[in-house]
Amino acid sequence: MTTNPLNFITPQAPIPSGFGAETTACEVLADVDLAGKVAIVTGGYTGIGLETTRALAKAGATVIVPARTPDKARASLAAITGTELETMDLADPASIDDFAQRFLASGRKLDILIHNAGIMLPELRRDSRGYELQFATNHLGHFQLTARLWPALLQAGAARVVALSSIAIRLGGVDLADPSFEQRDYERYAAYGQSKTATSLFAVALDQRGKAHGVRAFAVHPGAIMTGLVRDLNEEEVRASSEMYTFKTTEQGAATSVWCAVSPQLDGKGGVYCEDADISQLVAEDSPFGPGVLKRAVDPELAAKLWTLSEAMTGVKFEI
Repeated sequence: MTTNPLNFITPQAPIPSGFGAETTACEVLADVDLAGKVAIVTGGYTGIGLETTRALAKAGATVIVPARTPDKARASLAAITGTELETMDLADPASIDDFAQRFLASGRKLDILIHNAGIMLPELRRDSRGYELQFATNHLGHFQLTARLWPALLQAGAARVVALSSIAIRLGGVDLADPSFEQRDYERYAAYGQSKTATSLFAVALDQRGKAHGVRAFAVHPGAIMTGLVRDLNEEEVRASSEMYTFKTTEQGAATSVWCAVSPQLDGKGGVYCEDADISQLVAEDSPFGPGVLKRAVDPELAAKLWTLSEAMTGVKFEI
């Protein structure tokens, strides 16, 4: 019998799905017809985001890709039928609101929202509000975006939100008292770990609020993939990463995102952390660095506290 130590409605344990680490996004979608479905994929023009966009569009979905620099994204999307390019900067609250308002004005439902965009391991930078940029971009920006798009998610009747987390949850939890490193020294690995733990906790809290309305949420660790995210790593850090991880292709890295977004295996489920196109196993805090999810990344009580903090930091509340 599967244990459920955190009292999830969906146990934090593998199904199993029949997929694995080498599964690609197109393999997940081989028998899925997404005609008539509308998806938004942030950062969906590069790396695993581009493969996510490509796979969803190939399956018939209309995929909207908001980008901070649309000119750079245009060439990547030009050959993918069924995509729309938009402008949005996750570190700019006004830009998020403008994009969401344009989408809502179109009157379309939103079936799938994938929080794929993010930044990783820069030196200390802050947004216009003074918030540490990894937390502001990876978590707060997506929190605000989801809140603004909530009416369209409700309109879909059975929508899914997929928040990309990371094995970096093991690098640091969320410091609710000082998320922007104002009282403590900045450490970029801890800050990245905090931002990715926050994205996972957001999925937990969102699912608790959204399930009664047909909106389910999932957190995803896509695996280790060598993409443009490594731009802020030095040569020594890149070399160390290559020695530590078995890297996936971008097609394999996108698999868990699309599995969580569309798989009928997850009907009636949500609020869990997934990897290798399956629900992850809950593991002990002192477990070896590797597969599995730590309690601090899926703890409902911590998720609720982070939700309250996120509302305060963004000034945004969900109309639930």
